[in-house]
Formats: sequence, C-alpha cells, structure tokens
Amino acid sequence: MQHLRILPFAPLLIAACVLGTGTFALFATKSRAADEKTPTARPALTITVVQPQRTHLPLKLAANGSIAAWQEASVGSEANGLRLSEVHVNVGDVVKKGQLLARFADEAVQADLAQARAGLLEAEAQAAEAAANAERARTLQATGALSAQQISQYATAEQTAKARVEAARATLTTQQLRLKYTQVPAPDSGVISARLATVGAVVGAGTELFRLIRQGRLEWRAEVVSAEIGRLPPGTQATVTAASGARLTGRVRKIAPTVDPQTRSGLVYVDLPPLGAQTPGTAGAALPGMFARGEFELGGSDALTVPQQAVVLRDGFSYVFRLNPDLRVTRLKVQTGRLAGERVEILTGLPADARVVASGAGFLNDGDLVRLADAAAPAAAAAAAR
Repeated sequence: MQHLRILPFAPLLIAACVLGTGTFALFATKSRAADEKTPTARPALTITVVQPQRTHLPLKLAANGSIAAWQEASVGSEANGLRLSEVHVNVGDVVKKGQLLARFADEAVQADLAQARAGLLEAEAQAAEAAANAERARTLQATGALSAQQISQYATAEQTAKARVEAARATLTTQQLRLKYTQVPAPDSGVISARLATVGAVVGAGTELFRLIRQGRLEWRAEVVSAEIGRLPPGTQATVTAASGARLTGRVRKIAPTVDPQTRSGLVYVDLPPLGAQTPGTAGAALPGMFARGEFELGGSDALTVPQQAVVLRDGFSYVFRLNPDLRVTRLKVQTGRLAGERVEILTGLPADARVVASGAGFLNDGDLVRLADAAAPAAAAAAAR
C-alpha cells in the first residue's frame, strides 16, 4: 500500500481558497445591504397633459359706472296761491304726453274769468259809443257846428275806448291762462320718478310737483380711462350687468368732451332699453342710480390658450408645469390674459409646442417625477398578469 505524499504548498492553497470564499460572501452581503438602503425613484403623481391651442377670443373692454335717466323733467306749478284738489299719479306710474297729473281748485279763477268777460263787454260797449260820437263829430266838421278842439276830443275818446277794449281782452286772456294752469299735464311720455304734490297744499308758482323720466329712457354712464376712450366709437355694443343682476345690451351714444383731471377718466354714455321695454331678468330690472359693470365688444383675435386648471397661482404669480421627455416637470412662469369659458389666454412664458400638465398641477413642484395617466393603465395590467 502506497502512502500519498502531501505537497508542501497544499496547505497554502487550501487557506487561499477559504479566504477567497469568505471575502466574496462579505462583499455580496454588503452589496445587498447597499441596494436595500438606496430606494428606487417613484413618481410623485399621475397626471394628464395637454398642448396649448390657438383659440379665437373676443376682445372686450371692462368698465364700471352708474345707470341714470337719460333726461329727468321737472313738472312744476304755474298757478300761484291755489289749492291742490286732485293728484292722479304716483311714483312709478307710466304716463303719456298730455295726461292729467294733478288739478288745482278753480273756483276763484272761474270768478275772475267771469269778471274779465264782463269787463270786456263793458269796454266794447263804451268803444262803440265813442266811435259813434267821433263819427258824428267828423260829419259836422264841415258845417262849423263844432270846434276843432271838440272834434279832437271825440277822436281821442274813440282811441281811448279801443285801448280799453284791448286791455279788457288781455285781462280775459290772462284769466283763461290761469284757468288752464289749474290743470297739470305731463310734458312728455315717461315714468314718474318723484311726487311732491299733496292734496290740499297751497303752492306758489314754480313749485316742483313731479319728476318725470322722459320716455323711460335709461343710459349707462361708464367711466373709461382716457387711454381707452379712443377705442369706443359711437355704436359700439356693450353688455351691462346691473347690481340687481339684470343684464342689458346697449350701444354707445356719445362720449363726454372732457376728462376728469384727477381720475383721468371720461364718461361714455351708453343707451339702454327703456324701463318699460326691459326683458325681466332673474334678479330684477335695472333702475336709475344703480351701480353697474359692463364690457364693450371690440371684435376678436387669435390667442394661445390652456385649460384654467393647468394654471397654478403661487406667491401672486401664475405658473404652468411643462412635461419633459424624462417624465420630470419644469415650472414656467407665465402671464395670463383673457378668459373664454374653461380656457385662459397665455400671453408670455410658454412655448406653443410644450406639453403642459392639465390635472394635478397644483400638487407638483419643480423637477418632480410624474407618471402619465394613459401609461399607468398598461403598467397596472402587466403587473396583474405577472
């Protein structure tokens, strides 16, 4: 039986193998621990993206102002010292031109009128007698029966009697006017806006009894800055919303010739539908004295727009988030403009070919990793299959 010979370097070879195996196991353990401590980057949110669109938006100019009566007539008393016996209208009544509004007691005027008629008849009788005397005197002038002085006196008496007739006729006309003034008619068609007349009151001439909105016409007096007045020629259409909620459509009638030196604003007068012709709104009608806001229609233009939900307001500025090819987002500061339904105009700061985060933009920060909503469904299906 032969004995095996152990080479001198065999123990060294066996020790090297054992040491190598231990070192490999140690490195493998450390590598596995390092992988467990380094987490895989996860998306912050699942989003949807859109691209900006070119949309035709209307050009409008907003303004504030007040609704007022086109013209307000003051209806006063022309009679002096008479008592109001009847008042036929009240505030808010619609009246026609010439309609009787009030009446004064006319007994005293009727008596004065009868006296004036009698005075006229007396003056006419005296004038007829004076004319006859003057005619006889002229026929006797050639005979010398009357002196020239007497003939002149008869002629003067005739002229005086004629003058008295004219004076009596003027007095009669005055009394007839007084009788006419006992009735207060409407000077124009419209709506009674104020009533100061009270039955039984004795008023003087010139006392205001009623105020009347002529023809029921209203106007919107819009305050527009001087730099924008030139964009509003007569005939420009305007949509006015009153404080009551009523919406009216009108057109620019004229522009005030002056501008307020303190506010640098001028008045633009917009004709509105009359009080009786307004279409009843959901919250009422427009009345004089109401505050109203409105917009002037200035045409339209093409604009770059995105959905309103894509615009995020932070620190007083507007931002949108652009999606990059590596599925990370970049925050872009933009300047917004007009609104059209659910879309908003972007004036500056956004390329036309950018992909913009539409949903979930308010929860993102600059540089966040995201997942597209259309890509999330296939990934979930694949995971379920595995």
